[in-house]
Amino acid sequence: MITYLIIGITVVLSFICFSNRELFMKLAFIPYRTIRNHEYYRIVTHGFIHADMTHLLVNMFTFWSFGLYIERTFRYMGFGSGAYLAFYFGGMIVASLYDLIKRRNDPYYVSIGASGAVSAVLFTSIFLDPWGKILFFAVLPVPGIVFGLLYLAYCQYMAKQTGDNINHNAHFYGAIYGLIFPMLLEPSLLHLFLSQLTFKG
Repeated sequence: MITYLIIGITVVLSFICFSNRELFMKLAFIPYRTIRNHEYYRIVTHGFIHADMTHLLVNMFTFWSFGLYIERTFRYMGFGSGAYLAFYFGGMIVASLYDLIKRRNDPYYVSIGASGAVSAVLFTSIFLDPWGKILFFAVLPVPGIVFGLLYLAYCQYMAKQTGDNINHNAHFYGAIYGLIFPMLLEPSLLHLFLSQLTFKG
């Protein structure tokens, strides 16, 4: 399945870059270089490398947990692997656009990790099954829609803070993209989403 292929490539490249700083900097998302040197490939390649083992494991475990479900659902709906790949890489791209513009004049800003794309996967899962349980802080099961609202609020709040070296903007915009993408594939899914909210409410 495509999910396993993406995980495999991400793990391999991340491990290589743990000890290869030159390649790490070549693949990282640096808006200043992306625009100044026309290195637009960075908008995608940064999603295949991570800062450390924890960063890698959290992203890939989350992607595995929800990505397989999304991939199967897309296939069931009649969309091929191309749609799933477009979805995942689209998440990387959309999640990077805010910082591409805001940080374009900052030569020291560096962002890495699949978090934007993984947030998209998570929120598409929430969109398709808003009352499905998600473990909050990995221990407390809460409805996906509740988790999603808390997640978005947290990302917005933390994006205004400084110092934790986490790209909260990528998380936020990746999540928003994840809510929108299913409707682009199949507009009737919006009605299904609203119906599920109303039914459980």
